[in-house]
Amino acid sequence: MDIGTIRGIGTAVVFIAFISVVLWAYSSKRKSSFDEAANLPFADDPKPNERDEQSSRSNNQ
Repeated sequence: MDIGTIRGIGTAVVFIAFISVVLWAYSSKRKSSFDEAANLPFADDPKPNERDEQSSRSNNQ
């Protein structure tokens, strides 16, 4: 085996790994997990009380 064959095999392995990651990322089975992960930065935000919302609305009118 010469260096060209080894580089060709390496390129093929990396290409197959890349295609595998792309298929995994765009799989419809993973959509719900990715949607949940996308909302994680907002998980610690406190939810406003209805009373606070109504009082702030009445103050702005």
